[in-house]
Amino acid sequence: MSILIYAEFAEGKFRKIAFELASYAKKVAETLGTTVTAVTINAADVSELSKYGVDKVLKVTNDKLSGFTAKAYADVIKQAAQKENTKLILLSSSTDSIYLSPLVAVSLEAGFASNVVGLPVSTVPLQVKRNAFSTKAFNITEIDTDIKILGLAKNSYGIFENASALTEEDFNPTIEENDFGVKVESVEKVSGKVSLADADIVVSGGRGLKGPENWGMIEELAEVLGAATACSKPVSDLDWRPHSEHVGQTGKPVAANLYIAIGISGAIQHIAGINSSKVKVVINSDPEAPFFKVADYGVVGDAFDVVPRLTEKLKAFKAQH
Repeated sequence: MSILIYAEFAEGKFRKIAFELASYAKKVAETLGTTVTAVTINAADVSELSKYGVDKVLKVTNDKLSGFTAKAYADVIKQAAQKENTKLILLSSSTDSIYLSPLVAVSLEAGFASNVVGLPVSTVPLQVKRNAFSTKAFNITEIDTDIKILGLAKNSYGIFENASALTEEDFNPTIEENDFGVKVESVEKVSGKVSLADADIVVSGGRGLKGPENWGMIEELAEVLGAATACSKPVSDLDWRPHSEHVGQTGKPVAANLYIAIGISGAIQHIAGINSSKVKVVINSDPEAPFFKVADYGVVGDAFDVVPRLTEKLKAFKAQH
């Protein structure tokens, strides 16, 4: 009864969260005395998973699954779990997996705990620590169903190499036509930039930047840091930036290792969505901005003065190292 993970694959490579999920699963598997099986969808080369402890891969190759469809992908994971007779399934907290998890849980009559932030507190019974109240608190959740599903919060465990001897097996689950009730009309992709889903560092801008024409300094700082760019809700509402960059409780949740907020006052909904980030830096001209109350580091100053100077200092530092 191997532990099953869903290893997300996109744009020709595994997402970083797949390696974190494999690392977590391997540690739990060692405690339970079992192995780790991953199910992949349209991933040609899966060998990289062996570096992080995956023992077996169920490879699904199907042109119908070339675009993400929650119901169909959930059905694949369900059938993989049934094939392996697994009692513990691990999913991530990515946008895709947030849709998948409840569908898989219902189909398998499994208990599901989301936002898991550490290794199990107990394995018998299974108890896990979770973020609660928009990451303002933690709780300990016990799952007592036969099959259990955990949703691992991003950047909550880390990525650790633990090489294994990987076996690969082609897997052909039954795909039902009614799995495709939702049709994807189009997908807008940004190329050449770090995605929010995989970013360790995020540079985010708000209305304090005064207009879309000033976003060049955000992008330049992000490029120097190897970071993704993001924005607050008012910025996306004003069409200064695409809605795909909107982070916060009503946008994409962010759990970066470093989150830099520039010209963002810090509305409660925004802070709730980025509060899982490990280090929060705020640059704002208003010393009374609410964001300073939750920041690890704060700079009171004009962004148009501070950010270019910070960028130049970072460039100089990188040139010397």
